[in-house]
Amino acid sequence: MTPLNQLVAFCDERTRIADITDFPPAMNGLQVANSGSVTKIGAAVDAGLVPYKEAAAKGINFLLVHHGMNWRPPMPMTGANYAKVKTLFEADMAVYSSHLPLDCHPEIGNNACIARRLGLEISDWFLPYEGVKIGAIIDSAPIRTVLKQRLQELFPANLVSIECGPEQPKRVGLLSGSGQSAINHLAAAGIDTFITGELKQEHFNVAQELGLNLYLGGHYATEVFGVMALASEVAQHFGLEWEFIPTGCPL
Repeated sequence: MTPLNQLVAFCDERTRIADITDFPPAMNGLQVANSGSVTKIGAAVDAGLVPYKEAAAKGINFLLVHHGMNWRPPMPMTGANYAKVKTLFEADMAVYSSHLPLDCHPEIGNNACIARRLGLEISDWFLPYEGVKIGAIIDSAPIRTVLKQRLQELFPANLVSIECGPEQPKRVGLLSGSGQSAINHLAAAGIDTFITGELKQEHFNVAQELGLNLYLGGHYATEVFGVMALASEVAQHFGLEWEFIPTGCPL
C-alpha cells in the first residue's frame, strides 16, 4: 500500500497544477479522499457513477479522471448524486482530477500524446488561457490524404472530416476535446488544418469560407490519452498496478 498523499503530491507536481489556471468548475487535484492508502490506480476520462462502479469492481481505490465531479452547479445528494458518493465511500476510492493540465502538458498531455501517435512533432503552442497556451501547432505535416489515414487509424469509430483547405497543410493546429474556442484564433496562428474533438454545425460554413481542413475525432476519444499517460507514470513510480476504465462514450 502507498500513502494517498504521496500519490497526490506526485500528480500535483507532474501536471504542474499550481502553474495552470483552469475553468473554475474543474477543481483540479484531489476531489475525494479515501482512508489514506492506495493499492491500485485507475484512469477514466469522466467522473461518474458507471466508471466508479467499474473501478470499484476492479479493486481500484485511486481514480484519475480528466473531467472531474463539479462541472455542474452544486446539487442535492439524492438520486444519482447520492449513488456516486455512496459508491466512492463504500469502495474507499479517492478521485483525482486534471483537466487543462492534462490537455496542454508537453509530454503527457492529450495534445502531445495525439501528436506522437500521428507521427507529428509539436513546434509551437497557441490559444492562451490565463497565460498558458493550451493548443499545439505542427509546422511539418504530411499531405492531407496521409494525415487523414493516420487519423482514421487513431479514431476509427467516429472521425469526421471536413476538407476545405489545402491538400498540403502548411500549419496544423491540435486541441483535444472541444475546439470551439480555437476557431477564431486559427487564422492569426497561420493554421489551415485543425484537429480537435468536436465543433458545432456552424463551423462547416466557417471551414468553407476560410479554406480550412477540420478533423474531429470525438471529445471523449481525444481525451483518453492524458489520464492513461499519467496513470502509467504514477503506477511505475510507486510500483502499483493501473487500469483504464473505458465508458464507450461516442461523443
